[in-house]
Amino acid sequence: MPADFDLPEAQRFALPPAASLAIVGNAPEIGAAAREIDEADCVVRFNNAEGFGGRTGSRVTHLALVNRGGQMREWLAEQAFLERPVVRAAQAFILPFPMLPAEENGPEPICWTREALALLRPTGRPIHILPENLHERARRLLAPRTVGRPNPSTGFLVTLALLNDRPLEATPAQAYGFGFAGWPGHPWAAERAWFAEAQAAGRVRLHPLAD
Repeated sequence: MPADFDLPEAQRFALPPAASLAIVGNAPEIGAAAREIDEADCVVRFNNAEGFGGRTGSRVTHLALVNRGGQMREWLAEQAFLERPVVRAAQAFILPFPMLPAEENGPEPICWTREALALLRPTGRPIHILPENLHERARRLLAPRTVGRPNPSTGFLVTLALLNDRPLEATPAQAYGFGFAGWPGHPWAAERAWFAEAQAAGRVRLHPLAD
């Protein structure tokens, strides 16, 4: 992973080289995979963490929280957000988007990075912010597979960052709950194709969704 981050909190993930890794998406059809997920050394989850505490297990080492758009605005207004079980259990946080300069964040704010940092810093846990050059790489990887300028999903960005920082000889990352569907602005077919190539290269294993 590139080292030129935007803020001091945005450190390398520094996962142990031999650590097993589960990346848990939020597709509703994720199915029951609690045992397999909880057995991983590192467990990365996203946003509201589909199935956490139930069918997708109860461990989380890194929690990615989207820091642009209405979802973060809702969390910031939620008085008990830090008391959510998945937030309390997380050992570190990932903010997928770099901070926009104040002059570019208007007239209607879309970037809530400053506010998210103010909320999360008192927990004392690491906060990783994915840099713009990672976003640029993600767009380059997806561009040949789609039309126009790609807008990568949070799941794609975080997975790319994790694999960038993972030794080539490491065991494949185990990806659960990736449905490649949702907000129409993301290039889902292109992301699915990239995951298929990463699986063929032995970098990730994509677990199928439940029927």
